[in-house]
Amino acid sequence: MQTELKYPAESETLSSVIGAHAAERPEAVALISGNREIDYRTLHRAVNRVAHALTAAGVGHGDHIAYLGRDGEQLYELVIGSSIVGAIVVPVNWRLTAAEIAHILTDSNCTMLFVDSAAEEISAAALARAARMHDAVTDIPQVAVVRLDATADAGGNFADWLAEHPYTTPPVRAARGDAVLQMYTSGTTGASKGVMIAQESLFAVWEITYSSGWDWLVPRTDDRAFVAIPGFHIAGHAWVMQGLIAGLTIAIIPEFTPGAALATIRNHRITTMTAVPVMLALILTEPGVVAEDFDRLRQISYGGSPIPESMLMDCMEKFRCEFIQFYGMTETVTPVAFMPPSEHIPGGSRLRSAGRPYPGCEIVVVDDSGNRLPPRQVGEILVRPPAPMLGYWNRPEATAATLVNGRVHTGDAGWLDEQGYLFVSDRINDMIIVGGENVYPAEVENTITSHPAVREAAVVGIPDERWGEAVHAFIVLAPDRTVTGRELSLYLRDKVASFKRPQRFDVVPSLPRNASGKILRRELRRAFWEGRERAVN
Repeated sequence: MQTELKYPAESETLSSVIGAHAAERPEAVALISGNREIDYRTLHRAVNRVAHALTAAGVGHGDHIAYLGRDGEQLYELVIGSSIVGAIVVPVNWRLTAAEIAHILTDSNCTMLFVDSAAEEISAAALARAARMHDAVTDIPQVAVVRLDATADAGGNFADWLAEHPYTTPPVRAARGDAVLQMYTSGTTGASKGVMIAQESLFAVWEITYSSGWDWLVPRTDDRAFVAIPGFHIAGHAWVMQGLIAGLTIAIIPEFTPGAALATIRNHRITTMTAVPVMLALILTEPGVVAEDFDRLRQISYGGSPIPESMLMDCMEKFRCEFIQFYGMTETVTPVAFMPPSEHIPGGSRLRSAGRPYPGCEIVVVDDSGNRLPPRQVGEILVRPPAPMLGYWNRPEATAATLVNGRVHTGDAGWLDEQGYLFVSDRINDMIIVGGENVYPAEVENTITSHPAVREAAVVGIPDERWGEAVHAFIVLAPDRTVTGRELSLYLRDKVASFKRPQRFDVVPSLPRNASGKILRRELRRAFWEGRERAVN
């Protein structure tokens, strides 16, 4: 049994909280990373060494470093260590293509890249592309590469990079209001944007949870939490950080597979779990799974994408524990709504709700003119979280459009019932969610139309029982040209990540447009979603 959970003081930083846990319970396990256990003393020492190593490498306040690799303790050591010197960590989705990664590296002006062996090939291609993109630019910093898991024969690794630096606590040169993370999310214009996230936003997740008064939301002192969502997503990262701030034991795995997730639950006495819906469904299909595997599980939190009711019912029956749904986005950092276990009732009227506002959060629904709508009227969902993003990196206009007077424009359409429960009914900005991964049509359409045989393209999300949604493309051919779906799939292979690629291409004579010429994606989606209660899955 661990000591009582503590509410962090306003003056505390990520590093000081880890230091306090290390002083009070040095041998308590902080992270289970694959099969490795890292106690709080070891974590604290690694964090200090990271700060010293960054300083020695010339990385200072406001500088960016990127992490391109599977989940491991090194990611969180880098983030907490960077929070001491004021550097900003850019966790990169390793499923992206070299072109997409190159954009992130150049847009953020990263000075260092931490990469694991599985991503070395694509990182080399991305760095080469980035160099070509910067041929005419003279003030782009040289990117130093540190391998996370290379052998000594391969030229050193993360451990070697830290080895010469002391465990001593370095002077803190950053505040809780400074950016510590920059997470990239695709946008309606096609170019991914860096969401700047401050330390205080990561603290906000725990602080409002602790003060919520919701017993079902506050973790227990002896919880062993498994975060299945990767750390390059804010949902995964924030849940890990919340657990470390609280002094819990947090389990992560390098890459989600049903087998690895099931083994983690079995072998590490997991009591709580955070996942996207498709992960839960896949775990239940793993060969050899039995009901006893989940005997210690008391609670599962899920979010990142809507969950079909049939999938939820199956999960509730087989996992046999409490379920909590959360709703949020990268720009809000914290979840902004939770649906409690008490509302997870088969056939219940709120089963398709995203929940009620998180303590400290405001949710309103407005019309096209920004006027607040009464209950059960559909409009755009606006949220005021306690500590939203600082803004988009070098995108002041996009920031001003999304973050208005402290409220985040979500781009989702929905409504509130009389008790304040939120129901998400559609997406205003046409975003597609494939297994918890956000896909913005404009990004994919721009790439499809770069093929010489394609004159126009429109991409929409259609229902998919396993992944929630699948990407479906409509194309208009250039005059006297032909192309097959297979040829287009091969063309897109090294240009967009696999989860963004259309599963099917339909050739059409023209695309529906409004009077101003904008493509009406909803017209293309309508036939696929007819007869369904909502136009998201």
